Amino acid sequence: MPESDLAARVEDVRSVDPETFQSRVEADAEVIIEEIDAGTFDNPQAIIGFEYEFYAVDAETAALTRVPRQLLDLIGFEKELGLHNAEMSTSPQPLNPHGLDAQESEVKARLSAAEDRTGAEGMRLVSDAMWTIPPEGETARGYLTNSVEDRGVRIASNMSDSVRYHAMANTDADVGMGLDAPHVSLDADTVMPESLITSIQPHYQVPHARDLPTYFQYAVRIAAPLLALGVNSPFFPPDLYDADADPEEILADGWHENRISVFETVLNGREGVPDKVRFPEDIASAVEAVERVAADHTVVPMPVESSDRFDDEFAHFRLKHGTFWRWVRPVFGGATRSDANARIEFRPIAAQPTVRDSIAFQAAFAGLLESMFRREHPVHHLDWVVARDNFYAAMRDGLDADVYWITNAGEETTDTEKLYTDVFAHAKDGLQARGLTDEQAAKYLWPLRQRARHGLTPASWKRERVRERLDDGEDFEEAVYGMQREYIKHQSETLIDGSFADWVGRGGGEMDREE
Repeated sequence: MPESDLAARVEDVRSVDPETFQSRVEADAEVIIEEIDAGTFDNPQAIIGFEYEFYAVDAETAALTRVPRQLLDLIGFEKELGLHNAEMSTSPQPLNPHGLDAQESEVKARLSAAEDRTGAEGMRLVSDAMWTIPPEGETARGYLTNSVEDRGVRIASNMSDSVRYHAMANTDADVGMGLDAPHVSLDADTVMPESLITSIQPHYQVPHARDLPTYFQYAVRIAAPLLALGVNSPFFPPDLYDADADPEEILADGWHENRISVFETVLNGREGVPDKVRFPEDIASAVEAVERVAADHTVVPMPVESSDRFDDEFAHFRLKHGTFWRWVRPVFGGATRSDANARIEFRPIAAQPTVRDSIAFQAAFAGLLESMFRREHPVHHLDWVVARDNFYAAMRDGLDADVYWITNAGEETTDTEKLYTDVFAHAKDGLQARGLTDEQAAKYLWPLRQRARHGLTPASWKRERVRERLDDGEDFEEAVYGMQREYIKHQSETLIDGSFADWVGRGGGEMDREE
């Protein structure tokens, strides 16, 4: 889209009256509440879905590369924030053996076809939490901060034509638009630094909307244990580190999942405004979940177009929900009345080394919600403050974090082995309750069991590779780039049909697993 056209659309956003927009959101919220009372959002069974984000690199050099918009259309992927991003969403399926198999098969089929097309263009789609090698001839700092001004409108040079994101740099919205992590700082004039990160997002549709708060409370408490298993972004692009940062200090002080801090520091206001991105509070009722979204601070009120979709009956609310940024969030939607659903979107997990690892998180998340709700697991009573502290401890230290847990027997513990024994037992129980055999459930969970059993995560693998390269005499930039190319090489061999366990020499003995 020409910059002038994009600038005109940003100007249209500027003309939206915030008070009028908010009043429409509140009216829409009442529509949803009435539909909850009518049972419209209830389903006969649990349904699962999945969102999967990627970034593109040059197939030869592993440097970040921009994806032509026409190519995105050809491979059936959706645009994301950066010109280097691509996103896939699966078709919702029932949580049962066939539904999980369909989720995995759809991801593999579409990704395999996309690889063929992007490969012909000299590109590769990478499943990873954060890119570290900038485009050829550019710096990461320049790529993330370059912008132009078109008739008084600030346009990020490498951002897709997402008007909402461009508008954040051209309104009174209080967002950080920068990075703040150990030994890393960056100030930008757009939200483009968010395009450093990619994620997977499993969805779980609850059978009865009124039970959403209980499922949600469990989702909030399992966020830390699952995050600790999935950490995958210990390093930023090297040129983003402070000039005087020592590699030893970077390794000593660095977090295992910088993706969490990137999203928070880019989109949260600097002061005086409640954080837009944060660990979610518990909710007491489905109605409160709706009201919380409606009352959330609006960053950019947007023009709303509607059609005859069912969820266009609350189109302003739906649009506002798109900026209700919580690490676990409730969703009310559905294109038709028969498709209407109340679901939980789980956002803490970074993009993973392989499809199998990614689907393992979907299975674990769904299985845990199934079992914990049905068995009234006592971790429901874990104090919310402790659950929040667990989350950020897992962000910083991965599997080395002290995560407080309450086992099914009521034992309070920070013992990692006891925690994951309990977690995997309930994930497996929940999957079996939905018709999976013992062997099927074990197979889905096996990649994550291996991580817990051996204390290995993608983040720790990356840290070890960088440590080895530094010890061999490489400078920090060479070490990070070398690690990243090794990551991409391993992924090229295992993305569709392997697992992260293959990378660390533990992929050949699937029967050697903890039950």
